[in-house]
Amino acid sequence: MTTPLLDCVELTTGHGQPRHAVIWLHGLGADGHDFAGIVPELNLPDDLPVRFVFPHAPMIPVTINHGYLLRAWYDILHADGVERTVDQAGIHASRQQIEALIAREAARGVPAERLALVGFSQGGAMAYVTGLSHAQPLAGVAALSTYIPNLADLDALRQPANHATPVFAAHGEFDNVVPLALGQQAVVALRQRQQPISWRTYPMMHAVCEEEISELGGWLTSVLRQADKTATV
Repeated sequence: MTTPLLDCVELTTGHGQPRHAVIWLHGLGADGHDFAGIVPELNLPDDLPVRFVFPHAPMIPVTINHGYLLRAWYDILHADGVERTVDQAGIHASRQQIEALIAREAARGVPAERLALVGFSQGGAMAYVTGLSHAQPLAGVAALSTYIPNLADLDALRQPANHATPVFAAHGEFDNVVPLALGQQAVVALRQRQQPISWRTYPMMHAVCEEEISELGGWLTSVLRQADKTATV
């Protein structure tokens, strides 16, 4: 059965037909427009044409928000400090929808090895889960102000193809939504599994900042250029 494609906002950078893609996943209650305006601030070089894809998560009732319908990648049943209880079935359903977007990029001439997944908060959790479980190697995974929702589940899903995929993880030191400790736990767990990961913290709350976006842009430039050197398509 074919997974329906999510509606998306799309932008392109650089000159010529995009050879690379970035799928950027928003946080709880936001939508695909949330980070589109940041693209120029990444300062990607013109000779690195990239298609940015910003999907809209489905509208679902979110338990911790009194069951209100919000755009969300999965339901959060409980959140108290560093404790989270999440809907694993919802995570797996969203993973399939993101996989369908990765497959569409391959059909448009951008294979997985020239594609990076970026996500913020809930979207970052999905970037971890989807990126590290994808059957083909990705160019990179960036996880901003986020956490791994279920480490045992991720261990069961992880694919050898992405054991060496570079990860950029970043977090606000004063995050009052996803505590810094949750971000740190994810980094420690992945380092224990020999995942190459860069970790940055910034003096901010649950947000992004200019320095972070600048460093993310440099990281994206690096991993996408490296993908060009190793790409087979």
